[in-house]
Amino acid sequence: MLTSRVRSEPEDTREALLYHLKIGGEMTASELCGAVHVTYMGVKRYLSEFQAQGLVESQILSKGRGRPFYKYRLTEKARALFPSGYEAVLGDVLDAVHETSGQKGVMELLTLRNKRLIKTLYARFENKAMREKVEELTRLFAENGYMTQFEALPDGNFLVYQKHCPLHNLALKYRQLCALEPQLMMALIGVRVTRQSHMIKGEPVCGYLVESSQSVGIGSR
Repeated sequence: MLTSRVRSEPEDTREALLYHLKIGGEMTASELCGAVHVTYMGVKRYLSEFQAQGLVESQILSKGRGRPFYKYRLTEKARALFPSGYEAVLGDVLDAVHETSGQKGVMELLTLRNKRLIKTLYARFENKAMREKVEELTRLFAENGYMTQFEALPDGNFLVYQKHCPLHNLALKYRQLCALEPQLMMALIGVRVTRQSHMIKGEPVCGYLVESSQSVGIGSR
C-alpha cells in the first residue's frame, strides 16, 4: 500500500502511475502503459489496487460504435499523496488573522504577501521576451509544487496549466488565495491573465490564458 508522498521524479511504478494520472487528469489503461512502460495486465493490477485503496476511480465511456472503455482519475483522497509545501504553516497564520480580523484581514495579509512576492521576483522577468516570461512563470510555479506546464497558441497567446495545487485544501477555505493568483501573474509578466478552468470547481487543472497583446500596468510593484 502506498502511503508516502508522490515525488516529481517517481522512484517506482506505483508512484509513476499516480504521477501520470495527476499530470494527465484522466487516462486509459493503454495510455498509462505507454507512459510507464509496463504491460497492460500490470497496469490493470496496479489500478485495481489503487481503486481498493480509494485512490483512483474510473468511468466507462463509449466512442461511437466501438467497444466501451474505461478512463481512470485520482480521487480527492489521493491529493494527500502529493507535496503540499507550506500549506499547514500558512493555514495556521490565516486562521489566526481570520480570528482577529475576519475575511477582510485575510485579504489584506495576502495582498501584502503578493506585493512582497512581486518585488522579490520581478527581476526574474525583467527585460525578457513574452515567451521567456511565460517559461519563467511556469518554472516559478513548478518550483513551488504546482506541476505547471504551458502551451503556445497559434494567435500568439499562451495557456498555462497547473496540474497540482499544493494549497488546494487551504484554498477551499480561503478563496482569496485563488483570487490573487492571476494578479500575481499579471504583475510579473505585464499582460492580462484570465483563469479558464479551476480545480476548486472540480476541473482537473487550473488553466490560465495569457493574452500577449493586452498589456497591463504594474503599479502594484
